[in-house]
Amino acid sequence: MSYDYQYVTLRLVPRVEREEFINVGVVLYSQEADYLEAAFALQEERALALAPDLDLESVRAALEAVCRVAAGEHSPATPRLDRLGPRFGWLSAPRSTIVQPGPVHGGTTEDPAATLAHLVRILVT
Repeated sequence: MSYDYQYVTLRLVPRVEREEFINVGVVLYSQEADYLEAAFALQEERALALAPDLDLESVRAALEAVCRVAAGEHSPATPRLDRLGPRFGWLSAPRSTIVQPGPVHGGTTEDPAATLAHLVRILVT
């Protein structure tokens, strides 16, 4: 069976005012497959080349928080969103922070998890 999906690329934007970024992760959502997951690959050398004074632990914590929200975990710093659609909407909403979602793209897949891994491989690593 084929499922429609949407995804956003997660961007590391160390200096928002400069609008320079590198891709560091992907969030993939498929309503039909009841699937929402995020994955990331932080390439530390690339990140530090962009911003030598970057706090890598803070970046990693922000990316891990995105993954926890996608998985449905709740914390005081995030809204309680029980359904996948609103959660994806919150994760894909524009924001001016060090980790930002790019534009929403879509496609079809038979295996959302494999597609997420493929997107991370071709867009991030």
